[in-house]
Amino acid sequence: MKQPAKGSARHRPGYHAAVLASGFVVGGLMNAACRRWLPSGAVKEFLTTAVTPSIGQIPIDLVIFKFAIGPLAADVSILSLVGVLVAYLIARSLF
Repeated sequence: MKQPAKGSARHRPGYHAAVLASGFVVGGLMNAACRRWLPSGAVKEFLTTAVTPSIGQIPIDLVIFKFAIGPLAADVSILSLVGVLVAYLIARSLF
């Protein structure tokens, strides 16, 4: 008898993208709350320091109309990574 697949192989890529996106949203909310309510100090600096990679404007010319996309940026901090970890653990325990 064949055993059902274990781990992440049984889920589609959309499931993983949704877990990742929800984790970044939860982490972003935690980051915003810490920036607002934690007192100034080393803990606040450590938890709320972020790396923000970005891509500049991307012009698109389709002959009929022209437009630009961007700039696109992601604000990644320790708390956003903690949010992804929490979302993963919750999703793993539910499914």
